[in-house]
Amino acid sequence: MYSNVIESALAAAKASVGDRVKITSKSATYEGLLLPKIGLGDPNAIVLKLDSGYNIGIEFAKGASLSLIEKGKPLVFKPSSESGDGEISILGCGGTIASRVEYKTGGVFPAFSPSDLLTTFPEIKSIATIRGRKLFDLLSEDMNSAHWKIIADEVAAEVKHGAKGVVLMHGTDTMGYSAAALSFMLGPLPVPVVFVDAQRSSDRGSSDNQMNLVCAILAAKSEIAEVGLCMHAGAGDDYCFLHPGTKVRKLHTSRRDAFQTVNASPLAKMNYLTKSFEPLREKFHKRGTTKSLSLSAKMNDNVALLYTYPGIKPELIEKYSDYDGLVLASTGLGNVPANPFNDKHAKSIIPALKSLIDRGIVIVNSPQTIYGRLNMDVYTAGRMLDEIGVIGNYCDWLPETAYVKLMWVLAQTKDQKKAKELMLTNVAGEISERSILI
Repeated sequence: MYSNVIESALAAAKASVGDRVKITSKSATYEGLLLPKIGLGDPNAIVLKLDSGYNIGIEFAKGASLSLIEKGKPLVFKPSSESGDGEISILGCGGTIASRVEYKTGGVFPAFSPSDLLTTFPEIKSIATIRGRKLFDLLSEDMNSAHWKIIADEVAAEVKHGAKGVVLMHGTDTMGYSAAALSFMLGPLPVPVVFVDAQRSSDRGSSDNQMNLVCAILAAKSEIAEVGLCMHAGAGDDYCFLHPGTKVRKLHTSRRDAFQTVNASPLAKMNYLTKSFEPLREKFHKRGTTKSLSLSAKMNDNVALLYTYPGIKPELIEKYSDYDGLVLASTGLGNVPANPFNDKHAKSIIPALKSLIDRGIVIVNSPQTIYGRLNMDVYTAGRMLDEIGVIGNYCDWLPETAYVKLMWVLAQTKDQKKAKELMLTNVAGEISERSILI
């Protein structure tokens, strides 16, 4: 609630939330849409959305006046279950990219039906015909393998129904995990599957939702039939990158270009201004090369990801004895505390790891440095890991990609030897043939 003084001024002007108002103070005049007061906001400050798209708080001090410019019109949303019949299928898996703010109530509504998407993003009309529906509303940190299976099944259904490309709207925090999971679960694709979201919500002037979605649709119409992730490529509003699903990571908490391809180059560049698509690799899986989708959506969620650190205790490693698999995010070239020189203050976790492997638990190594490739031959600790059967020497996969891949592999087999062979097979571009300078 606003203060009694502001409520009285609004009543006198016959203005309410969602209306266009003008506020005049001693120093300036402001005009914009009247927004609800946020929960922790100052009750003596009026919140307006300016024409620039930004929200400001204006102190309603003594001598200020408020007048009504135009009454607001409530937005009408069609049911998000509406599907439509278009060439590009857009599935909502959470995230804020397609949310709309209804200023009459201050509520945020998901826009998943084709009509709502076209109203929110009118540029789509000139690019593609679409169909859309919501799979679930979910904060991406709550995503798990059960949701990945649903997404994979629904993508397969859309492709079978004739979709020429699929766009998945998904929250940013764990979108890299989901992109990697779908890369393994869907196998070689006949059409593109593109993840997309926004770092900034639709009620902010700096929102990246429209550009990201338009570019994602351009990618979904392209010849690159792979699982990719589309987001801003830089700070400007000019183009997006299509990142490979097994090589992409969120590397910043809030920047619009937070996602980057790691240990590889992006798949393509989509120019938002010209609506053009430019492949950035000579080799990629082309549309139509695979005639039908081969779904392998089973995942073993009894797998853990553990970052090693100075002082990690062997007792912690032993607590993973009930798991089927464990991914280590190790230091440097693939090292963990091993104490090969018997320092009296150091503790080795090698015996604890060997004990897990002897029990049939599959252990995989990955670099917590993010960039670069494992080489477990260089230092004693790495060689000790290799000798006891830890998998991953010479691999450059991301820790989260190795984690997701191990979940997928252990759903295919629990045999240690077969699991190792499959882990070391480059299934979806997760292991680069050679390191490149970025």
